[in-house]
Amino acid sequence: MKYYLVGYMYSGKSTFGRRLAAEKGMDFLDLDRAFEQRYHYTVPMFFERFGEEAFRKLETQLLHTTADLDNTVIATGGGTPCHSNNMDFILAHGTAIYLQMPVEALVARAIRSRNPRPLMHGLPEPQMRDVIVRQLKEREGVYLRAPIVIDGTNPVF
Repeated sequence: MKYYLVGYMYSGKSTFGRRLAAEKGMDFLDLDRAFEQRYHYTVPMFFERFGEEAFRKLETQLLHTTADLDNTVIATGGGTPCHSNNMDFILAHGTAIYLQMPVEALVARAIRSRNPRPLMHGLPEPQMRDVIVRQLKEREGVYLRAPIVIDGTNPVF
């Protein structure tokens, strides 16, 4: 069994993923942390230095290394399923779970975050909200392909 957690950044995929893995006696893999370990750059530093296109290419390659994993919960990055047919890969290799969150909750978490994501870095709250609304509108159709949708404000599996 393998679960892929999908959803917008700040939806709690890593936190929920660790908890779900512990409850199920499974391994846990945070794709962003795996990226940072493999390439020796934080995701924001990589974005700044090499750009989103280079990041997405390596992120997709890293996602594909999970094909043979078993008994694992994998927290994907917020954009992971939305690029390079990655959602097709996720659905073919495990069970996708979408942690769905309302915009206002995502904005509140983004404001409180000590680790700003590349797309949010330095933005004032109104612009941050605009980015979240726009991207969520673009991405939600992909996220909703997951057969399991969980309320990210109170995630219970």
